[in-house]
Amino acid sequence: MHPTPKHPRRWITLVLATLATLLPATAAAESRPRNVLFLIADDLNTMLGCYGDAQARTPHIDRLAARGVRFERAYCTFPLCGPSRNSMLTGLYPNSTGILANAEIFRQSVPQQISLPQAFRRAGAWAIRIGKLYHYGVPNSIGTAGHDDPASWEVGINPAGVDRLEEHPEIFSLRPGNFGGTVSWYASPRDETKHTDYLLASEAEWVLERCARQPDRPFFLAVGFYRPHTPYVSPQRYFDLHPREAQRVVRGVAEDQADLPAAALGSANPEEAKMTNDQRRAAIQAYSASISFMDAQLGRVMAALDRLGLADSTTVVFTSDHGYHTGEHGLWRKRSLFEESARVPLLIIAPGTTHPATVAATPVSQVDLYPTLTALAGVPAPSNLQGQDLTPILRDPTQEGRGWALCQVTRKSGEEMYSGYSLRTARWRYTEWDEGRQGRELYDHSVDPRELTNLAGHSDASAVMAELSPRLRRAVQASFPASGNRPVVKQGNWMPMLVDP
Repeated sequence: MHPTPKHPRRWITLVLATLATLLPATAAAESRPRNVLFLIADDLNTMLGCYGDAQARTPHIDRLAARGVRFERAYCTFPLCGPSRNSMLTGLYPNSTGILANAEIFRQSVPQQISLPQAFRRAGAWAIRIGKLYHYGVPNSIGTAGHDDPASWEVGINPAGVDRLEEHPEIFSLRPGNFGGTVSWYASPRDETKHTDYLLASEAEWVLERCARQPDRPFFLAVGFYRPHTPYVSPQRYFDLHPREAQRVVRGVAEDQADLPAAALGSANPEEAKMTNDQRRAAIQAYSASISFMDAQLGRVMAALDRLGLADSTTVVFTSDHGYHTGEHGLWRKRSLFEESARVPLLIIAPGTTHPATVAATPVSQVDLYPTLTALAGVPAPSNLQGQDLTPILRDPTQEGRGWALCQVTRKSGEEMYSGYSLRTARWRYTEWDEGRQGRELYDHSVDPRELTNLAGHSDASAVMAELSPRLRRAVQASFPASGNRPVVKQGNWMPMLVDP
């Protein structure tokens, strides 16, 4: 057993210095991979100023968008933390990772897969994680390594602030004693410097300072903020930016739900459906406050990158693990196949490749990030990656690329599990539940961006569905591995169970 170091920063510095002497040198500095700063929020939708939300207070994220490409239609592969993060960090769809629930890591199902940070690490870069990258149970796993993958990183840093260590007894929850699995919030009177996300940003500043002192070695620094994940906890002054009475309440939910299959609403929680309008406004106020607090910490990290002269040699990515409902369709949180749950913010700044303040409208997926970042940096990548390289779109945002994104979730009927899949094109969202046996949905985003009218039962939509259904099924089949640890598919429901090859 090794004793716990009394001075963790001094210990980490020693580890980094030792590892630097053990790694082989490359012929020239210019042949090394480009730096990557990977910033990810937790449970963040597109309630951001750069995505057109007039009530948002996100100046730092908005400035980040002005520096590079903003993807208007970016989507997760599975709107739940664990499956989404494992998919993003392996470059594989959930049907290939085998991760369809939380509290699982890909080493249990595809142990030989090289993760995105691991690829950079193998190429000689420092791979450093601060906060949540793989799945963590929030808030109870804050301050631990959660369900992390140790092979992905040389260093993992896990700060915990008052929001985790002191404030739980004071947090309001719709389900008393449960904070992460339902809507809960708290306006903290404590100084923001004591909160976890502030501590995360402070650690990121310190790591960037350390990296700047050795510019000949690249880095892959991943900073995983915990906000705005429920419980929506942030200092009071961020609540003050979002007056409760100004928050909107979704109307017409019963009419909206009338043409939906039951599976579409399978993520609903009873206590959330019973919220009063005042509780809904309070929840949205708290969620918005948490976004603004996270935005401020992101701004500190970006300021450090600029101050240390690292911006011109660093690709910056900002995204979230999935989207988030705040009452749309009568739903809260995630795990639906509607736009609010599947869509994510995605900003990429790649010096020498992207142009400031540009927008890419074509649909893309987070499974595309792995091949894109490795291509930009010249890092060798596994041959089984299932995403597309977004570099052509980064250079010219009018390029279409693949032109669609696939998202999935699981549902339970009695003792049987089945999957729902949704194909998002530039115009349409088409969804099949259990290959259509549990229902279908079709939305025309050219006239119905809120997805209020399900056209699947309309006779004049039959031609569109006849085109999209086989496209969806081809995309689903392509989401399984071509070889290796191949899933066994239960007849008729696309629900994979991984077995040894």
